[in-house]
Amino acid sequence: MAIPDFQSVMLPLLKFAGDNQEHSIREAREKLAEVFVLSEEEKNELLASGQQGVFDNRVGWARTYLKKAGLIEYARRGVFKITQRGLDVLSKNLSEINLKFLEQYPEYINFREASKKDKEGIERFESETETTAQQTPEESLEYGYQKIRQNIAQELLTRIKECSPGFFERLVVELLVKMGYGRKLPHQVDSFKVEFSALC
Repeated sequence: MAIPDFQSVMLPLLKFAGDNQEHSIREAREKLAEVFVLSEEEKNELLASGQQGVFDNRVGWARTYLKKAGLIEYARRGVFKITQRGLDVLSKNLSEINLKFLEQYPEYINFREASKKDKEGIERFESETETTAQQTPEESLEYGYQKIRQNIAQELLTRIKECSPGFFERLVVELLVKMGYGRKLPHQVDSFKVEFSALC
């Protein structure tokens, strides 16, 4: 089974807390990994940054959103407990809990609005695509970062291709020097020019 998005984790997480006992986030992750029948590879998959597990991140954000909506509360650091509101939600036997469902709670709306620092940000939040809405904030940031890098790389390649061969030669030599391949000596430049000309 694929790693579930954070919205898919919400209801199972709330059900896990439905015994009205205090639970650690570690317990929750272990139990939910069983519920979603995750393989060891899926449990160990990391975000692009390599700093945190994808599943751990999604469970963490599911817990955050449930807390902001008042369905669970933090008993102490790393430990949470279901609230009466959360128990009431479970009694409805829902098939899922998602961000749209949480909008009925003023606390969640306040949290969401406070997360948006300007009008443009709010409009962007309201017009999210389904894919973006399934991503945690870290995943959205990393996706945006990678997209920006790709765009910059493409723009640089386009501009370099528009430059003269002489500029390209100087660029490559400067790059080699910056990478630690020694000082830019005249004979190295001449040697490179001969090799570059042979390739063209």
